[in-house]
Amino acid sequence: MKNNIGLKNNVLKLKAPAKINLHLEILGDRNDGFHELAMMMQSIDLYDILSFEEFSENNIVFNSDSKMITNTDDNLIIKAAKLLKKYCNVLDKGIKIDLKKCIPIGAGLAGGSADAAATLIGCNKVWELGLSIKELEILSAQLGSDIPFCLKGGRQLCFGRGEILEQLETYNKNLAIILVKDRNLSISTPWAYKEYKKKYRLNYLTNEVEFEYRRFNLRNFDFNKIINKDGYSIRNDLQCIVTKEYKQIETTIKFLRNLPNSIDSSMSGSGPSCFALFEDINYAKETYNNNLKEFDDLNLDAWCCSLLNNGVKSL
Repeated sequence: MKNNIGLKNNVLKLKAPAKINLHLEILGDRNDGFHELAMMMQSIDLYDILSFEEFSENNIVFNSDSKMITNTDDNLIIKAAKLLKKYCNVLDKGIKIDLKKCIPIGAGLAGGSADAAATLIGCNKVWELGLSIKELEILSAQLGSDIPFCLKGGRQLCFGRGEILEQLETYNKNLAIILVKDRNLSISTPWAYKEYKKKYRLNYLTNEVEFEYRRFNLRNFDFNKIINKDGYSIRNDLQCIVTKEYKQIETTIKFLRNLPNSIDSSMSGSGPSCFALFEDINYAKETYNNNLKEFDDLNLDAWCCSLLNNGVKSL
């Protein structure tokens, strides 16, 4: 893997960025019980910070500043470290991991997946295992569908369950978003997919030829058509399900779409996070600052974020 990640005073600090969906299309059912997807995912500069330090005993010691995150075996960070230990047969290795949580939990922003990706990279470096990013991608798919994307990040097409990646060329634009999340709302991803399936199953594609045709269309889609407002909008198939059940999401999306200089707005993943897309970070910052009271009145936490060309990297 690229070695632009280094230890300082025997401690490795990594930034794990959140992601949004610039396209989420549900194609049909898979034999493994998941949905076949066609997505465009994008890293943003809202980060969790993880610190890694080798531990003399063969334990995984985890601490976080968030009381919502446990240090039990269902924690993706601990799962990732244990998986790497087993895969590389380094059961005698130990690690101390500290997490500063900035990405909101349960928000459709892949915060847990980003942390797991950072853990694989961090443990790989601290334990001097020498695995490539590609090897880590293959391994990470055992933990979750978004984790392979989070390793390299940037802007990528994601197929299958989300673990089959195709890197996209960097757009030469200073794109940015205003990201918001209702403070009191969380949405179950399995619920959203289940409800979508109930309503649209008869429209599902049923074979690989049809799947590949949709993938071809996404590969060849010009995202500038959205930026230039040429009659195209950001697609998120789950949005129609979620907005029907949670009217505040529909209200939020309309509010974001009507912000000055907003190109388009959408829900990210299964929500509840939503975002407005801007052509320029300066427009986004100005609009963000001018609407702080409105965000608060709508019970929204809000961030102004640039779009990134990277995933996990050194602090």
